[in-house]
Parts: sequence; structure tokens; C-alpha cells
Amino acid sequence: MLFNTIHYAVFFPVVFALYWFVLRRRLRAQNLMLLAASYFFYACWDWRFVFLLAFSTLLDYFSGLRVQAASTAASKRIWLIASVGINLGFLGVFKYFNFFAASFADLARAAGYELDPVVIDVLLPVGISFYTFHGLSYVLDIYYGRKEPTTDLVNYSLFVAFFPLLVAGPIERATHLLPQLERPRTFNRGLAVDGCRQLLWGLFKKMVVADNAARLLNPVFNNHEEFQASTLVYAAVLFAFQIYGDFSGYSDIALGSARLLGIELLQNFAFPYFSRDIAEFWRRWHISLSSWFRDYVYIPLGGNRGGKWMAVRNTAVIFIVSGFWHGANWTFLAWGALHAALFMPLLLTGSNRRHMGVVAEGRWLPTLREAVSMLLTFGAVTVAWVFFRAKSIGEAISYLSHMVDRSLFSAPELLSARMVVVIALLLLVEWRGRADRHALQSLGLNWPRWARWAFYYLIMFFILRFAGNTQQFIYFQF
Repeated sequence: MLFNTIHYAVFFPVVFALYWFVLRRRLRAQNLMLLAASYFFYACWDWRFVFLLAFSTLLDYFSGLRVQAASTAASKRIWLIASVGINLGFLGVFKYFNFFAASFADLARAAGYELDPVVIDVLLPVGISFYTFHGLSYVLDIYYGRKEPTTDLVNYSLFVAFFPLLVAGPIERATHLLPQLERPRTFNRGLAVDGCRQLLWGLFKKMVVADNAARLLNPVFNNHEEFQASTLVYAAVLFAFQIYGDFSGYSDIALGSARLLGIELLQNFAFPYFSRDIAEFWRRWHISLSSWFRDYVYIPLGGNRGGKWMAVRNTAVIFIVSGFWHGANWTFLAWGALHAALFMPLLLTGSNRRHMGVVAEGRWLPTLREAVSMLLTFGAVTVAWVFFRAKSIGEAISYLSHMVDRSLFSAPELLSARMVVVIALLLLVEWRGRADRHALQSLGLNWPRWARWAFYYLIMFFILRFAGNTQQFIYFQF
């Protein structure tokens, strides 16, 4: 089930009504209903993988109990390794088996041996990377003493399968979400209204920005040799906005839906395209994944405790692993490595934490230096997105090489006035709300009531009038 479909428009109000009006003040019944709704939500995509989700949940639930109950450090470690190994084993089989088999065959061919690689013909279970990481963080937090295991299987299962975050995050932590599921919740009108605003803006980003961009740029990326350089630049920029509108739109809808149910999820985006360098970009883009790798990979590897070169090594590892997490293709590894290369000069010069605050805070406009920094950062990120979008590294390099010739100075084909207006509106609203948790959190609150509602109706008009053809969320494939 997609957020941007009539099915969700029916599903969510039913869940909301049962949750607040029928089961109110009955925490156990509310959690059971949310768990059933989450499994129904997941089964609408493919019911067969519900059993994999249930198995993964039971594995981590009982592993957490065994890790806690282990009497020696060695047995504690054995249970941890078993849990992590099985989880990553599933991820490896479904997501990476064919990649490694094909890569090994290519390597053997290069050495003069012809091999016929064994491949498995199976769908990638949607959301497996996300719910696997939910479970891993739970067991690891227990192992490191940051969390006591829960003895309530319903609450734990809901933590893993909560439908707003089940298939594309944010990647939650048991230390943050489980306590919210364990205590009674009362309807908070202010939180619910703000959730509606966040959900509305998420729908705009997905349906108006991302889906319209997809329609325009797919032909360019599929046949880039046939287009002039200016069109390739235009399509690359458009893809940067497509993936942002798609993924941050999903996150806003997820967070807005959860807030309507009285639950706060982790913030996943903080206006990353207004970043002044790559380090700031990664503190603002897919925050839950970046912080996951920081806490469960970078720090256990030693972080920066061994000096500058250990920090360089560990940083390179998490960027490359982050790229590989996105998909089994060399292009994702290249995307991660490229970001690592862009990050290293900042790390080596100690300037990777130079921009910790909001750009141009308290001002309407950035300084010239800030504007140039943001444009350069966006340009670097856009070039890296070409690797993320391409089917192979060769295709990405070919695309980038075709971007540089005399046709760069001609008017791009497929230029859409509607798309220009939509992106301008996106940037304007996001710039105005860049100090908040989401773009509409405070925008319009001080306006006259009629003006505020006119603004909300304008966004709804854009969604209803200019929504593109429904596209599956890009991050479902990860």
C-alpha cells in the first residue's frame, strides 16, 4: 500500500477512528490494533513476506532476552553474533547474493575462467533493510547496556512493524520508540494538527515534485546519448529534486501519520539542500541512517579515538557501507566513495563541523558566501546523484562526459514551466521553514486565519491539479 493512494486515504482514517474513538485509553488494545493494521499494510504489498517479517521480529525479541540473561560475556557475545549473523544472512541472500555471484563470475572471467553464476529468482522483500536495522539496533543496545529488553512481544513487534516507518524508515531506535509504545497516549490536538501540516507537505513533495520530475527525466536517463548537454544538466538537477521530494516526502507523511496517532518518530531530513558543505549535508540528509552507522559502525570501529588516520579509515568505511546499503550495484559503492572523497578534505583540515547551525538564521537572505557555498555543495551532490541513478558506472561516466560540450549553452529540451514553478515553490517554503522540524511547522501561524487556510488550500490545489502519475517510492527498492 502506498501513502499516496486512495487505499491509504481509506485505511488511515479507519485506523485513526478505531485508535482514538473505539479503543481510547486501552493501551493494550490500541497496540494490538496498530500491530494488526501494520501487518495488513505490509501484506497489501506481498503477503508471503509477512512470515519473514514475523521471523525477524521473533529472532531479535528472543535474542534480546538471551543476551540479557547470559551469565558470561562469552555467551552474551554468542547470542549477539547469532542474531546479527542471521539478520545479515537474510539481507545478504535477498539483497546481495546475485550481486556477489555475478561479480565473482566477472572476476573469474577476467582471470580466464568462464563461470556460469548461480542466481536466485526472488523478489527483494520491501523494507527488509529498514526493519532489519530496527532489530539490530535493539539487540546491540541491549548488548552494550543501553536498553533493557522488553518482555512484551506485542510492543516489540509493533516497534519493528509500525506501519508509517515499516517500509522506508526512518530507522528507529528502541530507546526512542519503545518507551512511547509502552505508556498510555492521549489525543494531543496541537500535535495532530501539526501532523496534518507535515503530512500535507509530504504529499506535495511526493505527488507534485517527485512524480512530475520522474515523468520528465526518465527518458533522458534511459537514452542520455540522444540529448544535448544542457538537457543532461537539467535532468541531473531534476533528479536531485525528484529523490529529495520522493524520500523526504515519504518521511514527512510517515512522521505526520505517526503524530496523528500521538507518536513522535525520529526526524529524517533537515533541509539538506541548504547545506554549506558535504559534512553539513550528511548531518541533514537521511539522518536516521547516518546516525545509525555512526553509533553502530563508526564508534565500534574506534571512531576517531586512534587519531586522524583512524577517523579517515572509519569514515571511509561508513560512507562505502552506506552506499552498499542502498543497493547491490557498483554504482552505489561509487556514490558512497565519491561522498567520502568529498568529505575527507573537511575531516583532514578539522573543518567538518564548521557549519552546525541553520544557514542565514534570523535573516531572509544568505550572504553571497553562503549562497555560493550552498550552490557548490548542491552541485557536488547532484554529480554524485548521477552515479546513484545510473544502471552502471560506465553509464554514469558516459552521462557526465556528455554534459560537457558546446550544447551546454543551448536551451534544455523538455524544460517545463510547471516544474520550474513547482521547484521554486518548494525552495521558497523550505527556505522559510528551515529552522523548524518541517517546512510548514510555523509557516503561516501568525497570519490571519483566512490567509493561512488559503495557503493550505493552495497546496491542496497543487496536489489535486498537478499531481504526476503515481510512482512507487524510490526507497522501497532498498
